[in-house]
Amino acid sequence: MNEVRDPVQIAVPVEGGELSALHWAADAPGAPIAVLVHGITANAMAWARVAAALAGQFEVVAPDLRGRAGSAGLPGPYGLERHAEDVTAVLDRFGADGDTGADAAVLVGHSMGAFVATMAAAGPARDRVHGLVLVDGGLALPRPPGADIDAMLSAVLGPSLDRLGRTFPDLAAVREFWSRHPAVGPWVDVPSVAAYLARDLVGEPPELRSACVPEAVRVDGGDVLLNERVLEATTALPVPATLLWATRGMFDQTPGLYDEVRLAGLGLEPAGITAREVPGTNHYSIVWADQGVAAVVEEVRAAAAR
Repeated sequence: MNEVRDPVQIAVPVEGGELSALHWAADAPGAPIAVLVHGITANAMAWARVAAALAGQFEVVAPDLRGRAGSAGLPGPYGLERHAEDVTAVLDRFGADGDTGADAAVLVGHSMGAFVATMAAAGPARDRVHGLVLVDGGLALPRPPGADIDAMLSAVLGPSLDRLGRTFPDLAAVREFWSRHPAVGPWVDVPSVAAYLARDLVGEPPELRSACVPEAVRVDGGDVLLNERVLEATTALPVPATLLWATRGMFDQTPGLYDEVRLAGLGLEPAGITAREVPGTNHYSIVWADQGVAAVVEEVRAAAAR
């Protein structure tokens, strides 16, 4: 498994302050732009292997979404429409222009980030986006059991949500926590994944904790599961999109968030969305495993070429 080259930390002006982002530079001016948008409790470093594979050919930017990691200090209101505005600010920062192929912009979103990408493409970034790649997200999810949004999110996210109320004495304890996660556990000693897990942390031993703002997670999760504007964004996309879906889900279970039966009922063809399974991956490893990285990179390159 090839590892990654180091990105540069940058700040992008947005409403209320500066959005933290990682930047992997292109080798020449005028390269297309790929903006990589992470999931609900994740951070920019989740994309390290994908970004390294695209860097050089693309200007690659992965923001920490508002309320996470380096952007945890940005104020609310939260919600996917606000994230879509922040992503559009990233495109502005890098000169994405809907009229010139040299500045072609491809939005790539994983999990909740795929919903953010569709909101941006259908809304404030509409004239700047040349391609859209959705990675195990972006289309309506099965409605989890629960009487309210907190119960729903707990059912969907499990340990990813539980950690927000915990402190850890050291990095070894963080590793031990994630090693028990059925989908993440096999990856905790991969250097880029270890860096991703560490980027989530704030504080000092013996009181390390997640930087994620619980209210941001709650509001954003409510949007993903219940906000009709979010769920309808895929009906108004300005460009064709590809959904890459993992065979297994958030707990490494089968089926995952999507399968062929579920996708058949979502009306993808009229929306201009093509679905493609990435075998041998779960909801997390689809952006870490060799076959997942290769699939994302292939679709990003194809979208930019269009």
